[in-house]
Amino acid sequence: MKRLILMRHAKSDWSAGTADANRPLNGRGRRSAEAMGQWLRDMGHMPDEILCSSATRTRETLDLLALKAPTTYRKSLYLADSQTMLSALRGASGDCVLMLGHNPGVGQCAHMLVSQEPEHERFDDYPTCATLVAEFDIEKWEDLLPGSGAPLGFAVGRDLTD
Repeated sequence: MKRLILMRHAKSDWSAGTADANRPLNGRGRRSAEAMGQWLRDMGHMPDEILCSSATRTRETLDLLALKAPTTYRKSLYLADSQTMLSALRGASGDCVLMLGHNPGVGQCAHMLVSQEPEHERFDDYPTCATLVAEFDIEKWEDLLPGSGAPLGFAVGRDLTD
């Protein structure tokens, strides 16, 4: 069995006036990321490998999750499409992998991987800090097929902070 935690970065600060890849989180984003890390710990979903976009907002989200696991920062995950994300995941080695990236790729990847959508009104638009946890009946990530994931949980930052 393999488990995937597929997360979109938390809310970024558009007023920062920086290049897109360097945009930091805003206050709400920082609170959401901390809350999402606590939700993952409370649910027992602890990654043993992390694949993270190299963008500032994904790195900051990851830091605030306060989850410790070997981490690879990949420029290829910055604004990656779902196929690029799937390819990166197929190269993973952990049993529980956290993949942290951007929309629209993260949301598209989530829809592509699960056998049925979680019952949550925000799954379709996959807002900032949205997180899907899914399980796959495979031995190796390279055997991952679209539509084979069983959703175990889905939450968005606002669910946890408002």
